[in-house]
Amino acid sequence: MATRVAVDALGGDHAPGEILAGAVAAASETIAPVLFGRADLDPHGLELIACGDLIAMHEKPAEAVRAKPDSTLARAVRAVGDGEADAVVSAGNTGAMLAASLLHVRRLPGVLRPGIAIVIPGRRGPTVLIDAGANADARPEHLLQFAHMGTVFAQEMLDVRDPSVRLLSIGEEPEKGNQLTLDAHALLAQADGLRFEGNAEGRTLLDGDSDVVVCDGFTGNVALKTLEGTIRSVLEALRTEIRSSLTGRLGGLLVRPAARGLRSRLDPDTYGGGYLLGLKGLVVIAHGSSSHVAIANAIRMAARGVEHRLVERLAERLPSTRAESAE
Repeated sequence: MATRVAVDALGGDHAPGEILAGAVAAASETIAPVLFGRADLDPHGLELIACGDLIAMHEKPAEAVRAKPDSTLARAVRAVGDGEADAVVSAGNTGAMLAASLLHVRRLPGVLRPGIAIVIPGRRGPTVLIDAGANADARPEHLLQFAHMGTVFAQEMLDVRDPSVRLLSIGEEPEKGNQLTLDAHALLAQADGLRFEGNAEGRTLLDGDSDVVVCDGFTGNVALKTLEGTIRSVLEALRTEIRSSLTGRLGGLLVRPAARGLRSRLDPDTYGGGYLLGLKGLVVIAHGSSSHVAIANAIRMAARGVEHRLVERLAERLPSTRAESAE
């Protein structure tokens, strides 16, 4: 039976066009995207659930979710909570996705706060960054749970047997950082079941030296968007230089295969979005500026999470964090 992925067709900067195109591209014998959108939307053969409202990017998340139960975002998330879909994908309001998920999907037992896990394509291998934007303010015990969730994610989704964990800070030394990182460092260093290897600096995120990097959502989101912007700027600058002269164009022909491989590996659209871990259902949050390629990959990513039984694996292996987080 195909994995049913609820798709918020009106979420994102380029909705519904890019969302629809991405859903169509992702559809296969094993993946069945279900669109939540306006009744007049042409679903191009996909299943369409007609909704009467939408939540815009600028709206206050919790208020919008409560005031607009018939919005595409809320209905798509509720489909997972009600068991009518196996996973949900939205490029819409991140805060509203979090609020709707807490309301309709709910947290796993013992989880203090869900965290967004993003896969960063490192030079030596992928790195899981968590939290990448769900919690602007966090406590040390939240970061401890993020480390446990990121470890399970790396093991189950990236096939890393014994993931290393580092804490994102302004220096590698244990005494570097603000009070949150200092307190979180102490918890992580004492935690059972984690291979904690100390602090990591932002400049090493693309090296792939760490399997899991933990931080609060504010720091993680700034780091992620800085990386993505830098990657896009560098790749675009390279393209401009190649096109600027005959010599550059000739050289470009020689490096084209390598350049395409580099772009494919580093382009954020390749991964499509991040998992909101710590919930009783599978939720994927895509970038607001997602293209159809990113949406298609986000839908495929959601289906892989269902296939790997990621939620069930987290439920089985996270209870040990309850005692630690209560101390």
